[in-house]
Amino acid sequence: MTTRRELANAIRALSMDAVQRANAGRPGMPMGMGLISMPSTEVFDAQDESYRESVLPRAVSRRLAVEAGARQSWRRYVGGSGPIVGIERFGGSGKGADVFAHFGFTADNIVQQIRELLEGA
Repeated sequence: MTTRRELANAIRALSMDAVQRANAGRPGMPMGMGLISMPSTEVFDAQDESYRESVLPRAVSRRLAVEAGARQSWRRYVGGSGPIVGIERFGGSGKGADVFAHFGFTADNIVQQIRELLEGA
């Protein structure tokens, strides 16, 4: 059985790979992307406004969330039109890599989501 920490590490590695691949796919074009890990939205929300603004500046409106769980709580962080790669139903059974791919947790899908987000601006 996969632990919560292993799952978080897998998502973090997948997201980092996707950001690197998206940056590499556009030579000469500044992407200005960053990766933020937010293992606890409750802890983040409890921080003072200046800290939250330093992590998620209001001026940055194009955001993507990757969550191996329910997507609903991420809407407030990505905004009304920000894509969320997540699950809207009760999980699945099978080999971890197969289940992740079934739900769109692949570097290729995340790269595609990033490109669509940037091109839609």
